Amino acid sequence: MRRLIIAITGASGAIYGIRALQLLKDVEDVETHLILTPSGLRTITEETDHRPEEVRALADEVYNPKDIGAALSSGSFITAGMLVAPCSIKTLSGIAHCYNDELTVRAADVCLKERRRVVLLLRETPFHAGHIALMAQATQNGAIIMPPVPAFYHRPETLDDVVNQTVARALDLFDIRLKMTKRWKDETGAD
Repeated sequence: MRRLIIAITGASGAIYGIRALQLLKDVEDVETHLILTPSGLRTITEETDHRPEEVRALADEVYNPKDIGAALSSGSFITAGMLVAPCSIKTLSGIAHCYNDELTVRAADVCLKERRRVVLLLRETPFHAGHIALMAQATQNGAIIMPPVPAFYHRPETLDDVVNQTVARALDLFDIRLKMTKRWKDETGAD
C-alpha cells in the first residue's frame, strides 16, 4: 500500500485537491492522508458545492493541520510523497524556507529530506520576482512546481475535463497512472 499525502491550502483551486481525493478513492493500492488547512476549508466553501465533512470522508486518514507531532511529521512514516493542491504562496514560502510551524509545511519538509516527491500545484498569477525566487528555492530543495496550467491537446469540453487532466498529470509524478489520462499522440489510451 502506497501512502500519498494530499494537502489542500487556501489558494484558489480547491477542486484540484478534492478531485485528487476522488480519483484516488478507486485506486486500490493508494492510501490518502489529508491535511486540510483552515484557509483550504474557506476556499472549499467559497468555490465549490462540497461540504468539508464530505471532503474529509474522501481520505483514508485526516490530520489536524496544527498537529506537528502527527505521523506525517516523521521520516519514519513512509509515504510516496505529497501533493499540495492547490498550493498557496504562503505554503510555498514555508516549504522554500523550511519554516515548519504547521503540519503542511512540516510534512513537505519531511518528504523533501527523505527524498520523496513533493508536487506543488501553485495557484497564483501573475508572478512577481519574490514568487519566482520562492519557486526556485523550493525546486532547489527538491519540490516540483506544477502550476495547474491547462493542456488543450486532449480537446477538453468541460471544466471537469481540464481539472481531471491536470490532476491526472500531477498523479503521474507519483507513478500513479489513471486510465482516464489523455496522453499526447497516444490513441490506445495505454500507460
